[in-house]
Amino acid sequence: MNSFDLVILTFLTQIHLPPIADHAIRVIAGLYTFKGFLLIPLLWWIWFQPGERREWRREMVLATVASGLISLAVGRSMAHFLPFRERPIFNQDLHLHFAMESLRDSGLTGFSAFPSDHAMLWAAIAMGIFLVWRTVGVLALLYTAIFICLPRAYLGFHHPTDLLAGAAIGIVITWILTRDSVRERTAAPVLRWVMRFPGPASVLGFLVCFELVTQFNDLLMLAHSVAKVI
Repeated sequence: MNSFDLVILTFLTQIHLPPIADHAIRVIAGLYTFKGFLLIPLLWWIWFQPGERREWRREMVLATVASGLISLAVGRSMAHFLPFRERPIFNQDLHLHFAMESLRDSGLTGFSAFPSDHAMLWAAIAMGIFLVWRTVGVLALLYTAIFICLPRAYLGFHHPTDLLAGAAIGIVITWILTRDSVRERTAAPVLRWVMRFPGPASVLGFLVCFELVTQFNDLLMLAHSVAKVI
């Protein structure tokens, strides 16, 4: 482990919080309510905002959702194909005691820590909000850092560099997909289809946003179950 990660993780594990505070952090890290359940509705808010540049805002929302999907796919692909990196909570050589010791026997042992798909996905979404709505976007980025990323380092799910790299990649993906030259060739045609078929588009939009909030975990579990049967 590099010294940057070690210093920060050592500092975090030396913070002695009351048991109820540790429990609250575990809840925040584990529930969807404290992830996309807050950020995705902000995209819907932007979508339905009236006034000038409404078409531009909707294109930006579509580009942001696409960025989130790509970020999640890229993050999980990188974790699969890059050299395996053990999560801090499972690394006995660190001699660090995290507030989530019970996870040592969980299925997370088979998933590489680098990069953090949580950081990639929600930093990408927060960046899209920021590009449209600066004030709320700053709050969205801070929320992602404090309530999504920081607990995952505190509990030993990720090294700080896992989270920083994931967030940086997610932000870059959103920045690229929201550029005029890219957005006008991708999001604009999709928006025309949405306006032409509002019913099917609304259903599809709901399903995509639901899966983003849950990070496709139910579908992945279903796919694994089917694979085991086959």
